[in-house]
Amino acid sequence: MDYFNKKTVEDIEVSGKKVLLRCDLNVPFDKAGNISDTIRIDQALETIKYLVKSEAKVIVCSHLGRPKGKYVKEFSLQPVAKYLSSVLGQEVTFAKDVVGENAKKIVANLKDGSVCMLENLRFEPGEENGDLLFAKELASLADVYVNDAFGTCHRNHASIVGVTNYLPSVCGFLIKKEISAISKIVKSPKRPFVAIIGGAKISDKISMINNLLEKVDTLILGGGMCNTFINALGYSVGDSIFESDKIITAKDIIAKAKERGVKLLLPFDLKVAKEFKENAELKVVEADKIPEGYMSLDIGPKSCKQFEEIIKGAKTVLWNGPMGVCEFPKCAEGTYKVAKFISESKAHAVIGGGDSAAAIRKSGYLNGLTYISTGGGALLKFLEGENLPGLGCLENR
Repeated sequence: MDYFNKKTVEDIEVSGKKVLLRCDLNVPFDKAGNISDTIRIDQALETIKYLVKSEAKVIVCSHLGRPKGKYVKEFSLQPVAKYLSSVLGQEVTFAKDVVGENAKKIVANLKDGSVCMLENLRFEPGEENGDLLFAKELASLADVYVNDAFGTCHRNHASIVGVTNYLPSVCGFLIKKEISAISKIVKSPKRPFVAIIGGAKISDKISMINNLLEKVDTLILGGGMCNTFINALGYSVGDSIFESDKIITAKDIIAKAKERGVKLLLPFDLKVAKEFKENAELKVVEADKIPEGYMSLDIGPKSCKQFEEIIKGAKTVLWNGPMGVCEFPKCAEGTYKVAKFISESKAHAVIGGGDSAAAIRKSGYLNGLTYISTGGGALLKFLEGENLPGLGCLENR
């Protein structure tokens, strides 16, 4: 599927028109109910500001959490609308429903250059079901549809795919950036091309790893998934998490890497502990000598040094998934060091969304990185070579 020739918001006339803008404003909240990370809202600003400046009537919509088709107070988008008002410097009128009377009234009263926000799309059961009747009702609010929610483009939801049946449909600036950054990896990566894949499970990333083995020069594996590979090589992993039903898959990946001349690197050493808790006492052991009763929680210092040399020489880097248990500060060191190495390299680096992006923001090395993708699942599907329904349905130039 060619996603590199899609029309953008700049290719259509929006002045005086009602524009339904699908964003990914699925932000986290702290225990006090305050937004704890605003990056997804901040990344949506370029398209919103362009529409405001172009005198469009902007109807922002998004999902938040998993309310399962019913109203759940803690998943209301009202705090997001309030924050958006403050950073835009103008009121963002909040609708208490999605396609109900309140939303219709607010949209009808929009002035050129004004902004409103609909309530959480997932309060409507038709959203995640991809219901075309709901999609048609949502589309009836607007004249034009702009999708700027890359992180949900792998979903066949009503607000992602369904509405494109009823409105002229293009992408926003954020999706344009995503496609541009990822295209340098998918189409013609500069070499050496290094992929760093972490996270807990190999099962989540089998297709991506197999696809990357056709493209990369070096594949670095970390996180909980590396335990499955260590076990596949015949070594004990103690009490570490691993997927016993994926041992054959791990062996196949090791064999495929060798066959294709791809250097596959596993951690040389690991930080292990007897307990899975934040203040557990850690010790460093060689990866093939994890003691019984211990579990791996992070990569060790020799692994970091080994990975640093590879990353330093790379021209293209893709990173998806942390190297350890980042919710424990003592076990985030390996992940933070990888972020440091990439930020100090001269490589074109694309960092996968989700846990990787969150860890990087905590690491302090955010500014030195080329591009952090907003898409977790969407990025994986893109790199697996699979169809992204939310992009495929947008208009081509």
